[in-house]
Amino acid sequence: MLKNFTGTTPRLQVVLDHSHPCCPSKAEMLKQHRELSMSIRRTIENNKEAGIRPSKTYQSFVAAAGGHRELNFIEKDVRNYISREVQNVSEQENAKEFGKYLLRMKEKNQNFFFELELEEDQSIKLTFWADARSRSAFEYFGDVISFDTTYNTNRYNLVCGSFVGVNHHGRNTPKGFLTDQCASMKKALEACMPTIIHRWCIWHIMKKIPSKLNGYKGHADIEREMSQIVFNSHSKDSFDRNWNDFLLNFGLLDNKWLSDLYEDRHIWVPIYLDHHFWAGMRSTQRSESMHSVFNKFITRNSSLIQFVK
Repeated sequence: MLKNFTGTTPRLQVVLDHSHPCCPSKAEMLKQHRELSMSIRRTIENNKEAGIRPSKTYQSFVAAAGGHRELNFIEKDVRNYISREVQNVSEQENAKEFGKYLLRMKEKNQNFFFELELEEDQSIKLTFWADARSRSAFEYFGDVISFDTTYNTNRYNLVCGSFVGVNHHGRNTPKGFLTDQCASMKKALEACMPTIIHRWCIWHIMKKIPSKLNGYKGHADIEREMSQIVFNSHSKDSFDRNWNDFLLNFGLLDNKWLSDLYEDRHIWVPIYLDHHFWAGMRSTQRSESMHSVFNKFITRNSSLIQFVK
């Protein structure tokens, strides 16, 4: 409003208080007058866990009350409550609710399987689950298992590992297991599944060549020659001969990365593995296609319950 302070030239003064009475029909929708009752909050939480969208939840309140005017909150309040109270829980609280959810799934179907291991502070150390449908499908699609851990870690820095099966005749124990170049997985498989054929993803190995060998003169020629030997050797003996010639010709005899790869050639070089059944796979690309599926439903900020559901 304009106010004359000097008796001559009016100046502008901002008054933040209401200069008129509030409209009775609108006052109740001011933020300070809006609230969610305890029963409303519980319904929001239950609907969120059931996967019902906030807009649907709000419309159910509107229908039950007989119209928008009969509610003392708006849809934004429902969304804010979900983001503030339901999703933004502590790591320990999330772990507790996650465990309860897995138990409820087990009660609904005894073929649901899970294991949950907690840290001393009650946060999650590791968990594994397989629903009844996945366990049944494994009987038919379990000949070759592709295991991948390259999907996003979540907000608690837990790594997501997905198991994707491919069929042949159907076995109780997989015949082949595809992973990335992970020493821990190699040791685990040797200890837990000593009869299984373990294969490293060849794509993960070959894509490392530029970073591992770009310090050498003619690294482009090195990369081409290495790819030629890996993919086109027709026997184990020819691979061994060609590999040794390759190291000599390019002065790579002292390269530890290549030496280690040669020691483990039986779990990544095609000529050592292709006589086994792999459903046409040499890489974990089948697992990585699951990333696009995950991305439709979750982000790295999703809670564990949101993820497992």
